[in-house]
Amino acid sequence: QVQLVESGGGLVQAGGSLTLSCVASGRTFSDYTMAWFRQAPGKEREFVANIWWTGRSTHYANSVKGRFTISRKNAKNTVFLQMNRLKPEDTAHYYCAADHRGDSNRAPTYDVWGQGTQVTVSS
Repeated sequence: QVQLVESGGGLVQAGGSLTLSCVASGRTFSDYTMAWFRQAPGKEREFVANIWWTGRSTHYANSVKGRFTISRKNAKNTVFLQMNRLKPEDTAHYYCAADHRGDSNRAPTYDVWGQGTQVTVSS
């Protein structure tokens, strides 16, 4: 099983960009569908984006489509979330998650989670 460590969060002005990274330990990273979820205070955790273990399919929440891009580098056991044109409503704690050979965007199907990284977008 992999372990996940996120980085790259911070404070940014609306319209700005951030890139989140998630590094996985373990030797079978390429077998995992990787996803980003986020949770704002007082709200439920929500799906942001995922990239399947095959690497050929990505999916995005409607709220981030066209602004965020998920990618992975299996040789570096890393998944990225490039976030552009950030909005105050993107403010949340962002979590990286892994699902072995999965194809879902539902949080309960992901059995490995990182501790998360905070993203704050000021208006």
